[in-house]
Amino acid sequence: MGYRNIQECVSDLERSHQLRRINVEVDPDQEIGIIQRRVYAAGGPALLFSHPKGCRFPMLGNLFGTLKRTRYIFRDTLEQVRLLVETKRDPRSLARNPGNLLRVPLAARLLLPKRVARGPILAQRTSLSSLPQLKSWPLDGGAFVTLPLVYSESPARPGLRHGNLGMYRVQISGGSYAPDREAGLHYQIHRGIGAHHAEALERGESLRVNVFVGGPPSLSVAGVMPLPEGMPELSFAGLLGGRRLELVTAANNLPMPAEADFVISGTIDPRRTLPEGPFGDHLGYYSLEHEFPVLQVDAVHHRADAIWPFTTVGRPPQEDTTFGAFIHELTGPLIPEVLPGVHAVHAVDAAGVHPLLLAIGSERYVPYAEERRPMELLTLANAILGQGQLSLAKYLFIIAREDAPALDIHDIAAFLRHVLERADWRSDLHFHTRTTIDTLDYSGHGFNAGSKVVVAAAGPVRRKLPDTLGGDLALPPGYSEARLVLPGVLAVQGPPHRGERGVEAEDMADFCAFFDDRAPLNQFPLVVVVDDSEFVARTLNNFVWTVFTRSNPATDIHGIGAFNSAKHWGCTGSLVIDARRKGHHPPALEEDPAAVRRVEELAARGGPLHGLF
Repeated sequence: MGYRNIQECVSDLERSHQLRRINVEVDPDQEIGIIQRRVYAAGGPALLFSHPKGCRFPMLGNLFGTLKRTRYIFRDTLEQVRLLVETKRDPRSLARNPGNLLRVPLAARLLLPKRVARGPILAQRTSLSSLPQLKSWPLDGGAFVTLPLVYSESPARPGLRHGNLGMYRVQISGGSYAPDREAGLHYQIHRGIGAHHAEALERGESLRVNVFVGGPPSLSVAGVMPLPEGMPELSFAGLLGGRRLELVTAANNLPMPAEADFVISGTIDPRRTLPEGPFGDHLGYYSLEHEFPVLQVDAVHHRADAIWPFTTVGRPPQEDTTFGAFIHELTGPLIPEVLPGVHAVHAVDAAGVHPLLLAIGSERYVPYAEERRPMELLTLANAILGQGQLSLAKYLFIIAREDAPALDIHDIAAFLRHVLERADWRSDLHFHTRTTIDTLDYSGHGFNAGSKVVVAAAGPVRRKLPDTLGGDLALPPGYSEARLVLPGVLAVQGPPHRGERGVEAEDMADFCAFFDDRAPLNQFPLVVVVDDSEFVARTLNNFVWTVFTRSNPATDIHGIGAFNSAKHWGCTGSLVIDARRKGHHPPALEEDPAAVRRVEELAARGGPLHGLF
C-alpha cells in the first residue's frame, strides 16, 4: 500500500511503461533541464538519467509530469484522503455512508510519524559538490536543489507538532558560498519557516534545518500542500503515502525520513546572509540576487542506492502545474469551509499563479434589491486576501455565483467575458496600495512590495462585448497594431516603456487623454498596452502571462475618463493596463542555443532520445 521510497516507485513505473531510462551521459548544466521540459510538454514519461555528467547519482525527472501518472502514484491512498476531506467538509457524510466509519480510524493512524533507530538514510555521507549540479537556465547563479523539502521546528516549542516542511529552493554552489560548507536557503514571504526563523533570531539562536531530497513521493506533495492549522506536513505525508512515516535522527539532532535519499543537515546562522540567485523561476523570468539566509552544512546523509529527484521551472505550464492541479483536486472541496461564502478559487497557472486569482462567491447581502451590485463579494475578497498564500494575489477577479451558476472557474476566457460584461469601472475597482506581493514578482515598487486590485462584478449584463475590431480605432502617435485578444479585450502595441519604478508612466496619461467618452475605443472595456500585440493576441496563455506578470495595479492601471472621488479611483471609459516590459523587470527565460542543439542531436532519428519529444 503506497511506496516506501522512491526506488519502489521507479521500479513500478518502469514495469508499467511509465518511465524511461536515459543511459547516455547528459550534462546537468542545462541539458537535462531542456530534456525534462520538452518531455513534460509532450506529456511524456518519467525520466531516470543513469549517467549525469560529473556525478555518480542517478537523477529522476518528470515524475509528476502528468496528472494521470500523479494519480497513479497515489492510487492506493486517494480514497482515504478524499474521505477525510469530505468528512471535514461535511461530517454528516459519515452518517450517510456508515461503512466509512471503519476507514476513518485507519486513515487517522497513518497520520502519526514513527521514530525508529535505523534506516537507509544513515548508510553513507557525501558532500555538496558530489551531488548533481543541476543548472536549469543559462543565467542561474549556480547549482540548485529544485525539489528540496526543508524541515524546521519551532525553537520555542520543538517537536513534530510544531514542525514545518516546505519546498524552498536551495543553492548548493556558486555565489559567495564556501564550497561544501554553505548553501543558500531562499524562502518567500508567508512561508512557515519564516515564523521559526523569526523565533530563532529573537532568541539569538541558530535555527536547525534539514533538507530532504527524495524518499516517499508523498513527501514532495506534502511539502507544497496548503494544510489546515494543526496538521503537520509529515503527518499528511504518511496519510498520502499509505504508511506511517518512519523518522531517524540527523547530524543536527532533527528528525529526517528513514527512507529519504539525501538529507542536507545543518543550521542557519542568525548573523549572516549572502546573495542567493539568480534563478530561472516559475513566473517565466529570473529571480535576481538578494540577501537570504545561509545554511551551514553539518552533514550530507544519503542512502546507498540514492536517486536524486529534480524538476525545472519556467514560464508555465511546467511540471509544477501538475502539482497545482493535483493539490486542487485534493483541497478544492474545502474552500467553502475555510472561506464561507466562497464557492471556488482558481490561481491561474498560466499567469504564474499569484499574479492572477479568480473567485466565485455568493452575493446575498440585499437579495431583495432591484439592482444587485457587489457587496458581499467585497467582504469575501478581503477574506481571500487574508488567507495563507492566497494573500499574495495581485489581481483578484470575483463574481457572484447567482449570476451564472454553471460557469466553470477554470474556463478563463468565459470567466473574463463574464466580468467584462458586468463590471462598472466607476465603482467596481478596489485597490490595495503599498502592500506585499509575491517575492518572485518584480512588477511592484520594491522587493516583496507592490499593490493589489479587486475587480468585483455582480448583477445583469451591462454591455455587449465586441468580437471584431470594426470601427475607426484611431490611436495616438507611437501606438499601433491594435489586435483583438478576446471579446471586449484589445491589445495595442506601444513605444518602449520609460519611467521610474513605482511611478506611473507619463505617456499613459497622454494615451488616455487622446480619447474622449465617445471614442470607438471605449467599445472595448479592457485595453492592454504591450510591446508586441501580435504575441499577446496569439494565445490566451500569452495574454494572461504578459499582462498579469508585467503590471503593478497601482502604477499600471489607467483609464479613459479617469477620476478620483472620495479617495476612490474609477474611469468612465475603457480600463487601460500598461503591460509593457519595464526597466526594473528581470530578463525573461531563454534557453542557450548551443545546449538546445546538443539536446536536439540526441533526439534526432537514431539518437538515444529519439521519440521522447
